[in-house]
Amino acid sequence: MENMQLAQRIRAFRKLKGYTQQELASGCGISLTVLGAIERGNRLADDRTLAKIAEVLGISVEELANK
Repeated sequence: MENMQLAQRIRAFRKLKGYTQQELASGCGISLTVLGAIERGNRLADDRTLAKIAEVLGISVEELANK
C-alpha cells in the first residue's frame, strides 16, 4: 500500500510541476519504462532514484514520501 501511495504522489507532483514522464525520466537519468513502472507502483524506486526525482521536481524527499 505504501508503494502505491508513493507512486501516486510521484505522478501527482510530476503533473503539478508540468513535467511529462519523458522529461522527468531524462532529468533523473532513468528510462521512461522505469519511471512508468515506478508511477504504476510496479517497481520500487531506490533511495538514489527517489532523491533524484525529488531534486528534479524541486521538492524534498520527505515531502515526496509524505514523511
